[in-house]
Amino acid sequence: MQTLESPLLTLGAGNMAHAIMAGAQNGGTLNPGLVAALDPNADRRELFEHAFNSPSDAISWLTRQEGGRPLVLLAVKPQILAEALPPLVEAMRGQQTPPSTFVSILAGTKIDAIRGLVREEDRVIRVMPNTPAQIGLGMSAIANDQGAHADDLESVRRLFLAVGEVIEIPESLIDGFTAVAGSGPAYIFYLAEGMMQAAESVGFTREQASTIVRQTVLGSATLLGNSDEMPGALRAKVTSKNGTTYAATTTLDEHGVMGAIVAAITAARDRGVELGRSS
Repeated sequence: MQTLESPLLTLGAGNMAHAIMAGAQNGGTLNPGLVAALDPNADRRELFEHAFNSPSDAISWLTRQEGGRPLVLLAVKPQILAEALPPLVEAMRGQQTPPSTFVSILAGTKIDAIRGLVREEDRVIRVMPNTPAQIGLGMSAIANDQGAHADDLESVRRLFLAVGEVIEIPESLIDGFTAVAGSGPAYIFYLAEGMMQAAESVGFTREQASTIVRQTVLGSATLLGNSDEMPGALRAKVTSKNGTTYAATTTLDEHGVMGAIVAAITAARDRGVELGRSS
């Protein structure tokens, strides 16, 4: 994959930001010399070749870099964005930093809210990744503010392709995507948690239950990912009429599990909408 020519500064150097930067560097998408972080935590700064505690120092570094349009990854907690971003933008104004593209991975924070904090000449793209990006198996959705150019979108797409799969969607679907994919790993972990409890209840040790469930979830997910068949078709292949799997899935249906999953994802979507209104 072709290396991006743009310098990239991440505001916030938490686990997700580091996973994206590390994955993109390992995949050859980012030049480590063109990547920097701004974070008050010294331990997080140690993970980057270039890292700063001062917005002014970070922007001084960004402004000195040559190449394409600068990218600024917004990776702080959503509730502190209004406090963390203005000093960075003021430093950009003071040092006459070239127009930049802000890439937000903040849940519940709309593009318009970010546009109100940056300069008029800057552009904003919103991305929602999920935690499997930390192992290069993420699922990310990209939404833009209609002011982003094709080159901006391509740069962001390449950045997130380095840590998994990418789709482009309208911002109106971001809350739905967050409910399905952003929160999705928690649903799988919830299922695994229940399977482990059940394995122990029928006589396996905790260690045995852990091994059994982890490998079963991994193998099943890999099978699903490598198959063109829908989940229902794959499930049918291991469900013999009146067999053991049939007894299990019938019990799940009797307890309304499928409907509960739909209700849970809808609730997550609705909560995302609420958070967006309050941002």
